[in-house]
Amino acid sequence: MMATVANIYLIKDLSRLSGHSIHTVKFYLKLGLIHEVGRSPQTHFRYFDDTTLAALAQIRALRKERKSLAEIQQLLASREDSRPKTQDTRGDTRSPVSSLQSPVSVAA
Repeated sequence: MMATVANIYLIKDLSRLSGHSIHTVKFYLKLGLIHEVGRSPQTHFRYFDDTTLAALAQIRALRKERKSLAEIQQLLASREDSRPKTQDTRGDTRSPVSSLQSPVSVAA
């Protein structure tokens, strides 16, 4: 099974693809509506992925429905809270693995 590589975007690419201005993208970042996935240590450029692009499309659709930014914040926060966290599920996978790693006794 091959892992898929996510698309990574700079803010200018995200702006172009989403139809939001760079100023609006930065404003949504400040509000916590979207999140960067990383930042270059040398240039301090922010990096975004397809999840951010999808979130911007969702925000645009909600704004067309005349939702306020406060309402959108609540909607997005409630959706994030309902998703399983990687940290929470990681413990579930360690238990079965650790039981497989127990020493095996060999009958002589």
